[in-house]
Amino acid sequence: MVKIRLKRIGAKKAPFYRVVVADSRYPRNGRFIEEIGSYNPLTEPAQINIDGEKAKAWIGKGAQPTETVKALLKKSGIVD
Repeated sequence: MVKIRLKRIGAKKAPFYRVVVADSRYPRNGRFIEEIGSYNPLTEPAQINIDGEKAKAWIGKGAQPTETVKALLKKSGIVD
């Protein structure tokens, strides 16, 4: 199953995430199919950069966003 999820790349106590499309069997920070954006929760307000067209294309192909990514997509206005 293909998922759209967060990949953590930040340092200790300084989280920064990339939004990636990956097979659900791969580890969180392991192999992925495509990177479609980033998320920085430390800025005020939180900085969300997601390629809307790529996200919609992957969802159209059957990729399931995680709960957190679904909330980010709604907040950035990509998904209703």
